Amino acid sequence: MATNQNEVVQVSIPLPRSLDTRIFIRLATQAKALVLSLTTASQEELGAPRPMGSFVYALPDRFNPQQAIATTLFSAESSLEFTTRVAKLVARKTQLPVYVTNSISLESTGMGGTVEEEMEAFKGVAEAIISNLPKTVLPS
Repeated sequence: MATNQNEVVQVSIPLPRSLDTRIFIRLATQAKALVLSLTTASQEELGAPRPMGSFVYALPDRFNPQQAIATTLFSAESSLEFTTRVAKLVARKTQLPVYVTNSISLESTGMGGTVEEEMEAFKGVAEAIISNLPKTVLPS
């Protein structure tokens, strides 16, 4: 399922229940792995650097394709669970190893990052990633 070309896709989606904050997604397809970066920024913060957040490596389980194995390379408690879920989802869907860094902040959502808001953000991120994966990466 590996692709021979290095390809980079950058997308942004609105942060659910937020006025001016967007989630920025950068997906780099390497020969044998994917590198995914997630962050949020409002119009006022566009030029400001963001902290790295959590960094997770996930790979598909060869013995159970319905599962993925993930390990934390760098932990920021506020984003670790979200990062791990995204990494496992992408590894399971593509059957490729994936590196995910995530510094998404849900503080600017309507209620400050409730479970419902986090699930909406996860759903939006997952849909954006899967729809923007190169067709050569997705297993048939």
